[in-house]
Amino acid sequence: MADSMMSKAATMEIPINSNGDSRNLAEEDSLEQAAKIQWSLREKDLQQVMVSGPNLNETSIVSGGYGGTTEGIIPTSSMKGSNMHHASSNSSMTAEEATRGVAVEKFDIVKKWGLNTYKCTKQMISERFGRGSRTVDLELEAQIEVLRETKRKYETVLHLARALTNHFYSMVQTQHALGDTFADLSQKSPELRDEFGYNAETQKLLCKNGETLLGAINFFVASINTLVNKTMEDTLMTIKMYENARLEFDAYRADLEELNMGPRDAVTMARIEAAQQQYQIHKDKYERLRSDVIIKLKFLEENKVKVMHKQLLLFHNAISAYFAGNQQQLEQTLKQFNIKLKPPGADKPSWLEEQ
Repeated sequence: MADSMMSKAATMEIPINSNGDSRNLAEEDSLEQAAKIQWSLREKDLQQVMVSGPNLNETSIVSGGYGGTTEGIIPTSSMKGSNMHHASSNSSMTAEEATRGVAVEKFDIVKKWGLNTYKCTKQMISERFGRGSRTVDLELEAQIEVLRETKRKYETVLHLARALTNHFYSMVQTQHALGDTFADLSQKSPELRDEFGYNAETQKLLCKNGETLLGAINFFVASINTLVNKTMEDTLMTIKMYENARLEFDAYRADLEELNMGPRDAVTMARIEAAQQQYQIHKDKYERLRSDVIIKLKFLEENKVKVMHKQLLLFHNAISAYFAGNQQQLEQTLKQFNIKLKPPGADKPSWLEEQ
């Protein structure tokens, strides 16, 4: 009924006379009722839309005209899909370009590494067979050889000092157990109480002095280990880098000399210019590392003399005082070199760490 009235209102013509009055009052009443019904229907539709919510996947386009209305439904999912496909294609193209750039960069790195390895291997083989020339610094190479020989001898000293520490530690533990056994027997053997008691006291005193001497020897071993495996090893690592730089420098120098002996066309001149740049780069690197090696060798020699002077004096005084039975001199030696003994059981983990 409401629909028929609305269509009637939409198609009805209202004749107006010259002074603006309506010809038929009944038609005005019917028009007012139709407008109220249409407004109430629109309010209900609006409430229903607010409660249920619109369907975002579809968009209704209503076109009105004489004789009725027509609706066209355009699905927005197709519009979203096209936009998302376009965005995903752009992102995939960007990702592909980034991946391609990384791959090209890695390929260039591998190419340069392979070319450098080839040149250095060729130079190394030429030197071993006596067909290639090498840069020689006689004074520096003599110092390097002395350092390597010194390191081998100091490693022998370190090995023997550790062996002495292990054997002496076993002896101290044996003296400690023997002293406890003598003390126990002095309590259980009344007829030999004094004899067992004297020996128990002697072994306990030797054990105490032995622990003091172990502290000095451990300090000696730790200092030698630092000198050999850290200070000398650091210098030898720099020497290894210097030797690699020397090999690279000779390889690029030989490459430049070979190009200079060839024809001088445009292509060769470009290759000579590139080889000249690489030669200068590796020459600067070689000279910089050579300077580093000279400085480190100088400081290493000074540090070695200072450390060994202190450690050899400590070792001599501690050993002499122990075997002379001079407990006061042994303790004074440790104080002189600022050596603090760990209390018994200090190396054992606490009960919290054992949990």
